[in-house]
Parts: sequence; C-alpha cells; structure tokens
Amino acid sequence: MIQIDDVVISLDVLREKFICNLEACKGACCVEGDAGAPVELDEVAKLEEVLPVIWEQLSPEARAVIDRQGVVYTDEEGDLVTSIVNNKDCVFTGYDEKGCCYCAIEKAFREGKTDFYKPVSCHLYPIRVENFGPYKAVNYHRWDICKAAVLLGKKQGVAVYQFLKEPLIRKFGEAWYAELEDAVRELEARDMLSSSEE
Repeated sequence: MIQIDDVVISLDVLREKFICNLEACKGACCVEGDAGAPVELDEVAKLEEVLPVIWEQLSPEARAVIDRQGVVYTDEEGDLVTSIVNNKDCVFTGYDEKGCCYCAIEKAFREGKTDFYKPVSCHLYPIRVENFGPYKAVNYHRWDICKAAVLLGKKQGVAVYQFLKEPLIRKFGEAWYAELEDAVRELEARDMLSSSEE
C-alpha cells in the first residue's frame, strides 16, 4: 500500500488491469449485488434535482420505489445507497435495444441535460473508497461479472488507476492524481508492481 495525503491506496489499484467491457457484461454492475450503489450525503440533493429530467426514462417499478422510499435508503450495513427495484436493479437503470443497461443520470449528463454525472461511487467502480477515521482507503473490488473487463485491461495494458483517472480526479483532485502517477513511476522503477501480491 501507499499513502498520499489522507488516502491509503492498495497496490492492486496500481498493478491490476481493467477496462469496462459493456458489450460483454451488459452493465451487470448496475443490476447485480445485494444493495444499491454507495451515495455520499451531498449527492442526495443532486439525485433529487435530476429526477424531473430523467423521470420518463425510469421504469414504472423504479418510479414506484422512489415515490415510496426516495432516491436512497440505508442498507443493512448502515450505508447510504441508491434505491433498488426487486432487490436488484438500481432505480436509475435503463435498458437499450440490445438489452444493455445504462445509467439514466449519465445519459442525461451526456445529452447536456444535467451537470451531475452520476454518484461518484459508480463513476469510480471497480474502486471502492472506505472511510477509516481520518483516513480513506482506496481498494480494487474484484467481481466475477467483470472478468471481461480484466481481460480487456490486460490486452490493452491499462491499470485500474489509469482507467479511472477521471473519477479519481473528480474525487481527490488533479494534484493528488499527479502525486499518484509519480508514486507509480517510483514503484515501477523499483519493480514493485510486477507481482500480484502485496
């Protein structure tokens, strides 16, 4: 592990390869799992603000869940997460003609209808950020539904932190990311990123 400011980063984030392969997984991370996506407290207002823009794209089931419990709920572990439909789909999930799911918020952002991209935890996946007192831990989350993303990352030689440059900058800032790149260069020079064991 390495530390930059108050952020501790697992070496897996730096050495493992990853590029999302939506054609292979069909966006399964938006519908699999036992809870919604983690949401930061200041994002709740943003989610509520974007609702009128995306409301018609949401499924009737998703709208009913939002009407009943709102855009977020507290899961069994006490975390604030996006509401889900039938213990599965995120309420903000839509499906295209090929059966691939997409985020209605991200779609609206790309169409210039909102300035909110989507919750930062979604943007950062497969990185998960956890708070430990004054420190944040940045870890790589392995999930079998992302096997195709790992294969594509290996094929193109793109590490997790490189694939997630934009959301990492969104979360921690440009100066932080530049320090991370410097740290990676130093670790590579010392041949400390070549194996999969920390």
